[in-house]
Amino acid sequence: MLNAGVIGLIGGVIGLIGGVMGLILGVFGAAFIGQLASGSGIGRFSLSNAYVSIPLMIEVFLLSMGVGLIFGAIPAYRASRLRPVDALRYE
Repeated sequence: MLNAGVIGLIGGVIGLIGGVMGLILGVFGAAFIGQLASGSGIGRFSLSNAYVSIPLMIEVFLLSMGVGLIFGAIPAYRASRLRPVDALRYE
């Protein structure tokens, strides 16, 4: 059972790393779109103020870590309940 928790924690860390990478791409993407669209408004809308807020960054971190924890812990928990012989058997 302890091993399932450790593997779930590793899944959360991997999810957090993925969230950081996605956040970096999102910030640079928003800056790129803002520079690309500066001065060229589309109808009433203008994309020159594209930015990523701090609360959104925190939500991205929490969501990505939560998804990593859940999708890392559930299979690890199921695998920890199996007997080693059943886990290694190929069906």
